[in-house]
Amino acid sequence: MPCRLDVPQNLMFGKWKYEKPDGSPVFIAFRSSTKKSVQYDDVPEYKDRLSLSENYTLSISNARISDEKRFVCMLVTEDNVFEAPTIVKVFKQPSKPEIVSKAPFLETEQLKKLGDCISKDSYPDGNITWYRNGKVLQPLEGVVVLIFKKQMDPVTQLYTMTSSLEYKATKADIQMPFTCSVTYYGPSGQKTVQSEQAIFDIYYPTEQVTIQVLPSKTAIKEGDNITLKCLGNGNPPPEEFLFYLPGQPEGIRSSNTYTLTDVRRNATGDYKCSLIDKKSMIASTAITVHYLDLSLNPSGEVTKQIGDALPVSCTISASRNATVVWMKDNIRLRSSPSFSSLQYQDAGNYVCETALQEVEGLKKRESLTLIVEGKPQIKMTKKTDPSGLSKTIICHVEGFPKPAIQWTITGSGSVINQTEESPYINGRYYSKIIISPEENVTLTCTAENQLERTVNSLNVSAISIPEHDEADEISDENREKVNDQAKLIVGIVVGLLLAALVAGVVYWLYMKKSKTASKHVNKDLGNLEENKKLEENNHKTEA
Repeated sequence: MPCRLDVPQNLMFGKWKYEKPDGSPVFIAFRSSTKKSVQYDDVPEYKDRLSLSENYTLSISNARISDEKRFVCMLVTEDNVFEAPTIVKVFKQPSKPEIVSKAPFLETEQLKKLGDCISKDSYPDGNITWYRNGKVLQPLEGVVVLIFKKQMDPVTQLYTMTSSLEYKATKADIQMPFTCSVTYYGPSGQKTVQSEQAIFDIYYPTEQVTIQVLPSKTAIKEGDNITLKCLGNGNPPPEEFLFYLPGQPEGIRSSNTYTLTDVRRNATGDYKCSLIDKKSMIASTAITVHYLDLSLNPSGEVTKQIGDALPVSCTISASRNATVVWMKDNIRLRSSPSFSSLQYQDAGNYVCETALQEVEGLKKRESLTLIVEGKPQIKMTKKTDPSGLSKTIICHVEGFPKPAIQWTITGSGSVINQTEESPYINGRYYSKIIISPEENVTLTCTAENQLERTVNSLNVSAISIPEHDEADEISDENREKVNDQAKLIVGIVVGLLLAALVAGVVYWLYMKKSKTASKHVNKDLGNLEENKKLEENNHKTEA
């Protein structure tokens, strides 16, 4: 603190004092102008804290609140005393404000203590302000209640400020930051220090209930397990609900999930859930349990006789339109099988398969193994080799189970080859032998299966005697080729007939048009002749 006086020429000494609250002085320092010596008075609170310079500037170290006084610099001459007062103000910056005693949560529509904002060791005392999302909170009855108090430490004389905030929260306060600040005065003026943010969990009641079906797949089929999950949009969410199943008026109390195992088609319907204490708040969802039934009649292994009729039906019952596919021996059929007269080629393994395309994994299939049995039927043919040295005898056999063929020759002649047999296809095959008979012989073909034994004979003339050959039986493959050729011929004939018909129509239209044109030409020519005659008559009259 400089002495705010001009030092006089005849100065004797200078002194510093301070004034008590009652105005009485307390001297603390003395300095002679001649001896240049400094003396400090015995004042306990300033012991070892004072320093007086040659220009009478007084320094106080380790400032205290108690140093806030009115100090006076005194310069004394022989005939006068000069005084200059200095008022000292002491400041102490408070600690950073902190929100303590924070509420674990706030509830909507309830006035509840949010917390305390506290700032310590301030001089002089400061003010505390609360903020919500950076905006000052002003007191509002029933919504914002602020309680401020300050305390001074009797030893340090420093202040501690505390502000309590009671607050009625709304859902708009979710994730909103709350802060507080302390405003204090320092040597350079007013300053503010902010606290850290505090975010509070906001509790609010459930306003809406929703229900979910887990797992969340598009379609449910018989045998699935499904879980109903009920959710409330409150905070904290409800932990228990009432679940209502189709046809059951009373709810089932459960946690937020309820599981149905191995559901059947009768589980289709509306499922609901509600709050336990507020049954009017309810949610519902519709569940469709898809099903697929298949009945194949007949099914399993079926044995029929050749020529029999066999009606086959594949009946489908499903929750939606189902696709039906027929397979025979792993080959897809164009249409469902129908047998008015069974043939050997109709035998095989038939499968009726159905599925719901929209429902993953919902497929059904049943099979029919059809066996067509028949007694052996024999037809024998013969053919002379072009060289004239041998004859080929063929025994055509059809029947199922596969008949065994045996040959018997009556007469003389050498058997060249009797082991050749064709493959057994669609209940048919043949066996042939090549012979060179020296005389007339009789060949007997015997075919036998579990149903019957059939015998047929064929007379064959000696190789030296010419005879009429019998045509071979047409095989199934050749028969199909013949049928295809017949279809082709019929198609060509029909095409030619259509072409001739079109040509006839075109010719008739042409002739009709030609006649019409001819009539018009003749009419025009007639008109020209009449005009010539009229002109001749006119000339004669004039003459």
